[in-house]
Amino acid sequence: MTTKLMISCEECGLVITVPELHDGQKAHCPRCEHMLTQNIARPNQRAIAYASACLIMLLLSISFPFMSFSYQGLTQEITLLNAAQMLDQYQNSLLAILLLTTVIILPALYMSLMLYLYFMAARNKPSDNIKESHIKHLCKLLFIIEPWLMVDVFLIGVLVSLIKISSLADVALGYSFFTFCIYAVLVVKCVSLADKSWLWGQFIPAKTLPSNSNHNSNNNDTNNKAISIHHSDNYLSCHVCHQINPVTTENKALCSRCDSPLHHFDMEANLQKVWALLITAMIFYIPANLYPMMYTVSLGTSSPSTIMEGVILLWKLGSYPVAAIIFIASVFIPLVKMFALTWLFISAKKVRNPSDKDTIQKLKIYRITEFIGRWSMIDVFVVAILVALVQLQSLMAIYPGPAALSFAVVVIFTMLSAMLFDSRMLWHQSPTLIRKTNDKRDNTQ
Repeated sequence: MTTKLMISCEECGLVITVPELHDGQKAHCPRCEHMLTQNIARPNQRAIAYASACLIMLLLSISFPFMSFSYQGLTQEITLLNAAQMLDQYQNSLLAILLLTTVIILPALYMSLMLYLYFMAARNKPSDNIKESHIKHLCKLLFIIEPWLMVDVFLIGVLVSLIKISSLADVALGYSFFTFCIYAVLVVKCVSLADKSWLWGQFIPAKTLPSNSNHNSNNNDTNNKAISIHHSDNYLSCHVCHQINPVTTENKALCSRCDSPLHHFDMEANLQKVWALLITAMIFYIPANLYPMMYTVSLGTSSPSTIMEGVILLWKLGSYPVAAIIFIASVFIPLVKMFALTWLFISAKKVRNPSDKDTIQKLKIYRITEFIGRWSMIDVFVVAILVALVQLQSLMAIYPGPAALSFAVVVIFTMLSAMLFDSRMLWHQSPTLIRKTNDKRDNTQ
């Protein structure tokens, strides 16, 4: 008899018993529609094939010329690594590390981990204690670095920079540019193949919750209903492996499956963290827009350019799509995300009894803000490409401005604020909805 998988929804806290899934099927939360897990056809073969191809494309992308820039008989050719080198050369080491890490190092590490883990899963051999501990660390690392893969964002930044300078001089694409395009597509595909619940289940099956986890209950039916909400104080859900753990009296409880620290549902503590990160992003947003994003040197004359000045210049030159992309990614999205997160944080603490539609609507807004945050990094990557490519001494050159680092801080801290926000708080003040959901679950069982 197979044990059914029980998962606590990360976004609303509802505990769901997931039935056996067939190839291609996905399990969604019945309350908030968040995808819980999926069953991918031939997961080991597909993950190994895509990850291997991705590493090959990455190697080719850094081995050949990426693109070249020609102006009045002078030519500048760069490789993918030159973008990081040039930023470091002009006293922007942090931006160079950010570019190198999110576009090359972390994706390479991610693909290597996928290759190893899925290869081990394909062998289907039990592991000893040492190997099990080793697997735990690797699985944790795989999903920790996943949100910070920005290869697709960098590709859009490259395309924007190409359109931005194509009117100034001749730009030629190297072999590595085309392999990088394939590499970016493969990274996105590999991320879609990595399923947290499935991968953990291949090495360390989920442990069933003891029937006496609720000390105030005397029967299984009461227990099942009691663990159906995240603030019932009788279980803790692990965000790393989805294991449901009974509450213990220990100050630092660890997950019984992956040994990760467990955290009680603490609205005040969580809001303090996310507010601190969001306020930091708001502070850095001011210099990011007031100071120059880059300096353009033409015939010995240097002219600074802020984000909005760059958008206005592109609009005057007739590059309307590029101006719109830069404005949306660098001005509109950060502002909207900060306002949306502010509204969500205030709404999470406000005492109310929201309707089903009202709570789900807030959750959709949260999902959108979490998804779009990373795309604001486009402007930083545009500056990195232009700084590396346009270096023709006093004839024409582009240098990074102080706003580039401030803007990168804005993007990173808004991402962290959205990632650390416990969206289950949006359901915390909804007892009527929780009761209706429990009744619905009881009627369907």
